[in-house]
Amino acid sequence: MTGTVLSKAKPMKRPEDEPTGPGPTRSERISALAQQHGALVTLVVAVIAASLSFDTFLTGDNLENMAVSSAFLAVVALGMTFVIITGGIDLSVGSLFALGGVLAAWGSQYGTAVALLLPLAVCGLIGLVNGLLIARSRLAPFIVTLAAMLGARGILLSITDEGSKTYLVDKDSFFATLGQGKLLGVGAPVWITLGLFVAGAVVLRRSRFGQYVYAVGGNEDAAALMGAPVARTKVTVYTISGLCAGLAGALNAAWLVSGVTILGSGMELEAISAVVIGGTLLTGGFGFISGSLVGVLLLKVIQNVINQIGSLDSAYQQVVSGAFLALVVIAQTWLGRRRRVL
Repeated sequence: MTGTVLSKAKPMKRPEDEPTGPGPTRSERISALAQQHGALVTLVVAVIAASLSFDTFLTGDNLENMAVSSAFLAVVALGMTFVIITGGIDLSVGSLFALGGVLAAWGSQYGTAVALLLPLAVCGLIGLVNGLLIARSRLAPFIVTLAAMLGARGILLSITDEGSKTYLVDKDSFFATLGQGKLLGVGAPVWITLGLFVAGAVVLRRSRFGQYVYAVGGNEDAAALMGAPVARTKVTVYTISGLCAGLAGALNAAWLVSGVTILGSGMELEAISAVVIGGTLLTGGFGFISGSLVGVLLLKVIQNVINQIGSLDSAYQQVVSGAFLALVVIAQTWLGRRRRVL
């Protein structure tokens, strides 16, 4: 009887046992670092140059004014970062910022809770509607948020009698303290903004929702195939954007102790500029929360330097900011193509 010879079974190879391809080249690493940290390097150079050129740049009052004024734009840019990473855009944040400020000033007469919750509820609801129309009805984000921008501005004019009525905040109220109070010599809005950015960074980098945000921005069809809730993610990011704009407006009203109706015009463009300058791609799928904060600070430093010069009109701020944004987008496009070629 001839016995069968059983061959010795070979152990199954695990994926991690397979040889991996070569790591990123030096050129790829340099391109990635430039894309991620270029704005920070530029900010450091700009601060050093400004401090050497102007004696008043590094004074306590000037730094405090820049920090507080940056805080409101930074909160708006925080929400915009989530939107742009998904490949969307939100043009309504400037109007929501102004609307949130007026609603907060009006609601402050009924207490701090109303002053904060009212703008959050209204602006968050508008953001939710934007998200539903974009995600569920598949309408273009540009058109939907443009309509929301006009609608929010119309609501603002309606409740302020075409801008002729200005609601004031009691200077002795706790709500005013949120805007004008200080902790360790730093304005309360700055601390609130830093806390929001830390929370936003944790959500974007460490949560499943953050993974969905990047996945939707990278390739929406692929994200849907791997089980990501594409529509829900889009609705959420536009809601976050609306909430951030409303909160920024409320904090600004507390700082100014009034709801100024003319604010927020063009703020959506500033927020988009800050996010893109900070390294987030307009095409989606790539971006950083910290980069958006650096982008805001860089814009404010440029504006402050122009004010320090004194002989230049404020219109030059827009010219310089626009030119700088164009250079950043060109650099991002070039770096992205270089990384793909390499």
